[in-house]
Amino acid sequence: MSNFRQSAHREHMAAQVPGVTSFAHDYAPGEMVATHAHDRDQLVYASAGVMTVRTGEGTWVTPPHRAVWIPAGVPHAIAMSGHVAMRTLYFRPALVRGLPRKCCVVAVSNLVKELILHACAHGADHHVSALLTRQLRALPALALELPTPSDARARRVAERLAGDPGARTGLASLCRDAGASRRTIERSFLAETGLSLGRWRQQARLMHAVQRLGGGASVTEVAFESGYATPGAFTVAFHKAFGATPTAYFAAPDDR
Repeated sequence: MSNFRQSAHREHMAAQVPGVTSFAHDYAPGEMVATHAHDRDQLVYASAGVMTVRTGEGTWVTPPHRAVWIPAGVPHAIAMSGHVAMRTLYFRPALVRGLPRKCCVVAVSNLVKELILHACAHGADHHVSALLTRQLRALPALALELPTPSDARARRVAERLAGDPGARTGLASLCRDAGASRRTIERSFLAETGLSLGRWRQQARLMHAVQRLGGGASVTEVAFESGYATPGAFTVAFHKAFGATPTAYFAAPDDR
């Protein structure tokens, strides 16, 4: 076969490979998807329930109307809160050049939701794929990430805080138990996560709250479980972080 014919053959074969492929599956509360990776960038979306995506670099929580962008090759595990209807899209590299090379949570408009559901149910032709990728480039990233520090002592503190977000144990005491002073741990958190220790703890509490609310728990139950003195204090903190009350946050967004 000549070089020209080989090139034409490769181009023809590439044209047969779908730009966007999909995976749809429903999960029961508490189910887990073990750590794995893909050779395509993916958008992981739950049309119902809440998913928690974990990698070696952090944790991302995605309630309905949000999705997690996961670049190709990133090992990740997924935990389910409530009954989860997972709808995932995988993108050919040429379609998503310039999109983030790290995980992030993005808002999902009503249009993008319908495109995802259509692609999962019927496949994505050229026009749907092109529209999806255009929409992806316009989606805003959201504050639903909990970065993991790499310092061993700071990581031990992070694990304690994430494992029991409602605990009222003093931060200085947690740092001593981890083998360093609070000042040392603070420096590690700021350098490695961009968050102060106190801010990281608050983020851990709020992300735990999103998981529990997505699983059907009440605002009052979640407020006390997450370490807040009153449901009102929790609602104020939630609104400050996410721009909406817990109830409004889980409501469908206006079409954009």
